[in-house]
Amino acid sequence: MDRALLQFLSVADAGSLSLAAERLRVTQPTLTFNLKKLETSLGVELFERTPRGMRLTSYGQTLYEHGVVMKRLHDNALTSIARQRKDMDYGLSLGSGYTAWTAFLRTFIFDYRTQHPDVAIHVSIGNVLRLMDQLLAGDIVAFVGHKVPDLDPSLGTDFSPVGHLRDGYFVRAGHPLLGQIRTLAELRAYPSTLAFPKESHQRRFSNSVFTGGTVGKAFTSDSLEACLDYVKQTDAVLQHGDLMANEFARLGVHQVHLVQDDMSDPVRMGVYSLKERSNDPRAQALISEFKRRAAQAYGQPEASA
Repeated sequence: MDRALLQFLSVADAGSLSLAAERLRVTQPTLTFNLKKLETSLGVELFERTPRGMRLTSYGQTLYEHGVVMKRLHDNALTSIARQRKDMDYGLSLGSGYTAWTAFLRTFIFDYRTQHPDVAIHVSIGNVLRLMDQLLAGDIVAFVGHKVPDLDPSLGTDFSPVGHLRDGYFVRAGHPLLGQIRTLAELRAYPSTLAFPKESHQRRFSNSVFTGGTVGKAFTSDSLEACLDYVKQTDAVLQHGDLMANEFARLGVHQVHLVQDDMSDPVRMGVYSLKERSNDPRAQALISEFKRRAAQAYGQPEASA
């Protein structure tokens, strides 16, 4: 793939010439020269130079959107060729949050391992925007997550609904909130913790997902185990999908029951994949089974197609 375009994408992702130069292992003057040469060849400015770093112009945004697709196709082509050269069976690479892993994905993985004992398996656990990043990079074939309402359609993703999930609230054994139905106001009197928080660089995918952010959270981590440890040693309230209630209870963390009016609305869950995978029968067979298992877990068994 064209080096200048790769450097442009790196600067756009980093938002900084110095950081991009460090990641690419080139000097900053070299990177500046190559970007200027690219802008000259296109006849437009791709970046606005601001005190806070590099910000894409409207021309730059257009090139970025197309460039990401071009890089993904290029990387996927190289990966496919590598698989062919090694004469490998088609591997398994999926993503989910921890709730989905516990609810259905681990069983799916074990079943797949039994059927394909020699195939490499990769599972990525994270929030929906982290998984979207990996899907677009070609690191995973599909993932299950909540619907992102303002996701850019030009990314080329498919979303297949599989059901719904509601947030639950969990505390340690013996916590003052347990024993009776509570209100959100009562919960908010205590510190809170959240696993897999959003990261600032993911904002390019969605602004709506960042509404509320992690403000007010006493503890956040990309490790659910760390959050559970924190909850068990403090009065903090863990916010997580209510499908985890039984699993958490087994670990000594229990759900707080809310009054009906304060219960959160369920969010729409689905399986994300790339439209370009629709011509790959092996990928489609894998994604179809993934969707079927997810639909059973999230309460929409008819979503097996």
